[in-house]
Amino acid sequence: MLHPAFAAPGEFFRGNLHCHSNRSDGVLDPAEVCRRYKAEGYDFIALTDHFVGRFDYPITDTRDFRDAVFTTLPGAELHSGAMENGELWHILAVGLPADFAPSHSPDFHPVEGQETGPQIARRAREAGAFVTIAHPHWSGMTLSDARSIEAAHAVEIYNHTCAVGTDRGEGGHVADLLLSDGRDLNLIATDDAHFAGPDHFGGWVMVKAEANEPDLLLEALKDGNFYSSQGPELKAVALNGGHIDVACSPVSSVIVQGHGSATTLQHGTALTQARIPLDRLKDSPWLRVTVIDRAGNRAWSNPIWL
Repeated sequence: MLHPAFAAPGEFFRGNLHCHSNRSDGVLDPAEVCRRYKAEGYDFIALTDHFVGRFDYPITDTRDFRDAVFTTLPGAELHSGAMENGELWHILAVGLPADFAPSHSPDFHPVEGQETGPQIARRAREAGAFVTIAHPHWSGMTLSDARSIEAAHAVEIYNHTCAVGTDRGEGGHVADLLLSDGRDLNLIATDDAHFAGPDHFGGWVMVKAEANEPDLLLEALKDGNFYSSQGPELKAVALNGGHIDVACSPVSSVIVQGHGSATTLQHGTALTQARIPLDRLKDSPWLRVTVIDRAGNRAWSNPIWL
């Protein structure tokens, strides 16, 4: 059984789903953000400025920066209500309609009378957005917090800005616990670039779609037809009886993770194929694949449910 991300028709398109411009707290104007990603070889981005009153609740219009080889998805980073640590929610919403109603979120701190994080996430999903729990480690998010975002399609497995700026860029622990709760969630890697430092071109998604068009990309994201990467390529992930077969660009490790401590792996030099027995994951209801190259860069598959 080939993983849906590799079985779907079309080709892979490289995109960043989380970044900021000077419409909120980024350094560059939207045109320059798009130009830089296009010049770096990206096929698409979602410019996700902070949806707070300080910046007049922007859903930044990037349609003018689309062309025959580069496109954009509308989006925003939503903020409303307090997490258990008292800090403001950060929820990524890609594919938001331009008329998405503002929350009562005047700035980067919770105020009385706001929607909760789960409420604004649900409203975004119902409006057609692909909703992601953003940077759980950086946010100091509890498992209870994460569980409350029932509208999420995904968790940020990696956030480059949080990694280079605070060494809190990982989301795998929270994602795995939610998967073990039975939550049908996928994993995205992002930049969260503000272009104020080395916070860009460090994490992305590879989305399988029939064309590099916003509606098709958004549909593929919701269907889970993608993988995430810092550099390595995943070329195929398939279940074959009691094994999982992985094809990839040259890597040093292929690791299969499941519920709890369940893992199995293969190490080597310039591995491009691996067949890994799943005996140690026979009791796990899900599994996912991570590959690591010799520089330490990773790529992550979305989960497979068994």
